[in-house]
Order: sequence, then C-alpha cells, then structure tokens
Amino acid sequence: MENKKMSRNLKKILTFFFLFIGILIIVDPFIHKHAYFGFDGYPCFYGAYGLVACILIVLVAKYILRPIVMRREDYYND
Repeated sequence: MENKKMSRNLKKILTFFFLFIGILIIVDPFIHKHAYFGFDGYPCFYGAYGLVACILIVLVAKYILRPIVMRREDYYND
C-alpha cells in the first residue's frame, strides 16, 4: 500500500517537473537576455553549459582522480 502511494506521488512530482522544464525550454528563446559575450545569448546556453560541465566532472573523476586515489583491494588486510 505504501509503495503504491509513494509511486503515485513520485509520478505526480516527476510529471510536474518535466512539464515545468518543458515550459522553460519553450519560453527561453522569447526572454531578452543581456549577454556579455556573444555566445551566452543563445537559447538554452546555460543548460547546455551545465550539462557539459557535469559530464566533464564525472569523466575527470573517473579517469584521472580514481587511479590516483584508488588503493589495492587488500590494502587494509596487511
């Protein structure tokens, strides 16, 4: 019973969230922006910039930082 109620609430929240994101994407090209550089005036620039930044953070953490920080599997058993 509790799982179905939570699932129903989660479905409502996700529906509202994606509807809100869709509205923001549709409205974004019609909002006047005061761009400092030329490229930051493009529609959805900051969303794309944030997506690329998050992907780069994950890739740097996985392929550069992990080998530096990782220890042998039996490190604490010695």
